[in-house]
Amino acid sequence: MKKRIFLNAFYNLALILCIFGAFWAYDNKSPLVAIFLVAAMAAFLFFKIKLIRELNKEFRQGPPRN
Repeated sequence: MKKRIFLNAFYNLALILCIFGAFWAYDNKSPLVAIFLVAAMAAFLFFKIKLIRELNKEFRQGPPRN
C-alpha cells in the first residue's frame, strides 16, 4: 500500500512539472518540447487514473484475509 501511495505522489509531482514545463516551453517558442510535455502529461494522467481505480477496487473488497 505504501508503494502505491508514493507512486500516486510521484504522478502528482510529474503532472505538475509537465504543466509548468509545457507553459514554459510555449512561452519560449519551443512547440516540440511543449507537445512532448503534453504527451507525457497525458501518459501520467492515464497511469494515475488506472492506479486510483485499482485502489478503489481494493478498498471496496476490504483487507486481505489470511
